[in-house]
Amino acid sequence: MNPFVDSKHQSVVALGEEQLIVRIRGWLGRAAPPHPAGPGDDCAVVKAAEGARLLLTADPVVLCRHFDEHTPPAAVARKLLRRNLSDVAAMGGKPRFAILSWAIPPRTSVRWLEAFHRALGRDALRYGVTINGGDISSASEDLAAHLTVVGEGPARPLLRTGARTGDWIYVSGELGGSILGRHAAFEPRLPEGRWLSVRKAVRCMIDVSDGLAKELRLIAPRGSRAAIDPVAVPVSRAAKRLARRSGRTALEHALVDGEDFELLFAVEPGSSAVAIENAWRRRFQTRLTRIGRFVRAGEPASGEVDFSRLAGYEHLRSAAKS
Repeated sequence: MNPFVDSKHQSVVALGEEQLIVRIRGWLGRAAPPHPAGPGDDCAVVKAAEGARLLLTADPVVLCRHFDEHTPPAAVARKLLRRNLSDVAAMGGKPRFAILSWAIPPRTSVRWLEAFHRALGRDALRYGVTINGGDISSASEDLAAHLTVVGEGPARPLLRTGARTGDWIYVSGELGGSILGRHAAFEPRLPEGRWLSVRKAVRCMIDVSDGLAKELRLIAPRGSRAAIDPVAVPVSRAAKRLARRSGRTALEHALVDGEDFELLFAVEPGSSAVAIENAWRRRFQTRLTRIGRFVRAGEPASGEVDFSRLAGYEHLRSAAKS
């Protein structure tokens, strides 16, 4: 059976990433356990012996998709490791082990691979991660590295689900313009994620990998929507620079660019939210911003961001357009 078809209606482009994941869950049947042990979050949460929780995540970097021939191999290595570590951070976990697998075209430079692996080793040691094995396969064209990371989960892993109507919405750092360099030189928010995981007032969390607009939809409670103050969104300088040449606003870049790898989370309203803000600022230099709250889907509001037409990055669909 040929794995490729000419008709878009019969291909993965017609589904997009989110619907494909839903289909894959169904195809796997009972082999895919329910969320959070199964697909559907930044990491899978698996119970190990003696009540310990393991976090499992996997992300690739693919030539011409996540980097190009002009990207230094050290930058590619850092991006591969750190985008996986960002998933662990979003669950409040601590990364420990990794498995690296390659699809390598025959003409791949040994020098390039050496520079990549030396940089990966240095960065892994920095974050307390060991590279415990993997696999190498030949590829016809696209160079691709796939990393699987295993982390230690906290007593209460923070999931994408759990937000409630009325919760305040927070984001770390600044957003937008990552294509100007930050997408390959960011700091995964591991200490911040672990700190948030022990704050009972924090209901849910996700990392901003595909754009703020998309991630907000993923964590919104059923029957609610995110009411976002446009003035509050922490727009990066890179987003402002990019806006001057893209014809789009800096705010739009902050909402949809993606690959910011910041933490987006919901906090119960009241004094707990203020306490978290104050304690955060005493502990971290990382910026923290309250950008809005979750309101009932039909609740009218004025002056908020309208991101109904902003989808963020959708794997497969967005890739097909580029």
